[in-house]
Amino acid sequence: MSGVYVHVPYCASRCGYCDFNTYVAPASEREGFAALAILEVAHAARVLEGPLDTVFFGGGTPTLLPPGDLIAILRAIDRTIGLAPNAEITTEANPDSVDAAALTALREAGFTRISFGMQSAVPGVLATLDRHHTAGRAAAAASEARAAGFAHVSLDLIYGTPGETDADWQTSLDAVVAAAPDHASAYPLTVERGTRLHARVRRGELPAPDPDVQARRYAMADRDFAAAGLRWYELFNWARAGSECRHNLGYWRSADWWGIGPGAHSHVAGTRWWNVRRPADYARRLQAGESPQAGREKLAPAQVRLERTMLEIRLAAGLDPTLAGDLAAMTRLREEGLLERTGDGRHVLTADGRRAADRVVTVLTG
Repeated sequence: MSGVYVHVPYCASRCGYCDFNTYVAPASEREGFAALAILEVAHAARVLEGPLDTVFFGGGTPTLLPPGDLIAILRAIDRTIGLAPNAEITTEANPDSVDAAALTALREAGFTRISFGMQSAVPGVLATLDRHHTAGRAAAAASEARAAGFAHVSLDLIYGTPGETDADWQTSLDAVVAAAPDHASAYPLTVERGTRLHARVRRGELPAPDPDVQARRYAMADRDFAAAGLRWYELFNWARAGSECRHNLGYWRSADWWGIGPGAHSHVAGTRWWNVRRPADYARRLQAGESPQAGREKLAPAQVRLERTMLEIRLAAGLDPTLAGDLAAMTRLREEGLLERTGDGRHVLTADGRRAADRVVTVLTG
């Protein structure tokens, strides 16, 4: 399995919790991104073998670019590397960054999946997160996407925001279930250094997220999504059967992918590399006919094993028996009710294990 990730590093505004490589830039700067990305596609075509199984446009806010720009990049990828007939083509989107016409254009051009950053259905929580769309916009956007022909629509939530109550979280869960997506994600809020949220927590303006509260919110999400027919397949992701995000599964299973865009990371045949972060540096290198690569490393067998363990244990499919490692640690985790062994020898997180996943990973890799 192989794929391409396209990192569009632009946003209309920067959310207070975000530490991604994103920039609020004028339209004149954004207008040149598609041409630069297409130049990097030519570099990728020399290394990455097609046909590609997946392409994922992330960010940032990919749909801040005109649909024609995203379509041009996708067509360049198909023309130079090649897409499999049933390739999964995803774009992320903010709910207020698309309309019916844009969604129709993307779907007609071959995009098969769209993932909306909903985060919450409660105005006060959205305000704390510095999100500018209205509380009902994400559900409306999901409906518009289905009307445009998207069979695969995901809604993403964040839980544990300072000031969020259990009732607020239930409101968000109810809104997702009512919107009937075939995929949902729910992530715990983390306070990353260097973000506006981190500064507010450090000054005492907002409390830090409570791990016990977040564990309770996770259990609520798992309960409601399961009741709606969405099964967990990765620690923070639920989907109807056959609607799992194949691109992200490629990451978690250590497949090959090429990352296009400023700061994007790639992994092919056991080698990992990453691009320069600043858009100006990225543009300068590509326009000079140079690679935008900033650094690379060849993964040693021990690194490969460690990373596979850390990633595969997140999956409902469980950990490959060949990665079992410390059998005493495995036994201890099973006795604590955090792991269970399947009939084919794989180790899978239990419900309690998913809520204590960080500890399980520490024990397995420590």
